[in-house]
Amino acid sequence: MENKRPSISLGGTSTAVVYGGDHSPWVQAVLMGLSEKDISWSLRSTPPLATFYKWGVLMPTLSLNGGPWQRESAVLLSAIGFDTLSLEDKAAIQEAWQGVVYRPQNPVRFLQSFAEAGDGSSSVLTRSFRNMTRGFIALYMITLITIVRTFKKVTDPEDWGEQFLHWEKALARSDAPFIDGAVPGSRDLLLFGIVQCHSSIPVPPLEALRNDQRLDHLRAWIGRMQSRFATSGHLYSGRYFEPFIDPPAVASRLQQGLFYLGFTCVLLCLPITLPLAIFYIVRTPR
Repeated sequence: MENKRPSISLGGTSTAVVYGGDHSPWVQAVLMGLSEKDISWSLRSTPPLATFYKWGVLMPTLSLNGGPWQRESAVLLSAIGFDTLSLEDKAAIQEAWQGVVYRPQNPVRFLQSFAEAGDGSSSVLTRSFRNMTRGFIALYMITLITIVRTFKKVTDPEDWGEQFLHWEKALARSDAPFIDGAVPGSRDLLLFGIVQCHSSIPVPPLEALRNDQRLDHLRAWIGRMQSRFATSGHLYSGRYFEPFIDPPAVASRLQQGLFYLGFTCVLLCLPITLPLAIFYIVRTPR
């Protein structure tokens, strides 16, 4: 995560455009942060060309009030008024994200989740085009996670609940409803984004979040966060934690079919698309 603060102006009524998918914890955090600051936003599922040239399909990126596109969730949250995370909290957030490498273990389910998420544009033509081109993003994510698993030699931890004990202890010490106090702050938003990531495609840490007896305060906090953001339309955790809420809307069969058509084209062009994905993985710092 970068420490540079982007030049984002919040003067007057603000509106934001965010690129990213709601399976990303960092996209989720930014969307909730915008809502907390009463900034209206729209979400697009493919990167604008300006950001694709610079950062590939790295998400989230954000343009506020038509300004330049910026990146990095923690930096964006800081720019719209949330506190910057300490190094200790950054490390604890990253540790709580361990389950991400298990998302593509079932490739069929992984691709189905991409197809079902779809694009939210009100224009049928725009929505159709974006869903067709999202196949490259799916290839990029599979390639990135495979590289991480291979080179970092990821192994299953003996205790999936241990990665959340930092936050359980923080909540146990607090007399406020959220980690950052009376209202959610950066730590709440980023951690709850991870909960959405683990819930969108169930991975082993989700079981610990639901049933580990050491995480009672964390489950109560999930419930409070869920109630606060229940109307976002992007919460996947509502299927697993109380108060139960409906999951995000699923793309139509036509739009899902267009995604699969686009992904098939990406596979047919693999001698081009795979090196391009690896190029952006290596080129883009994260």
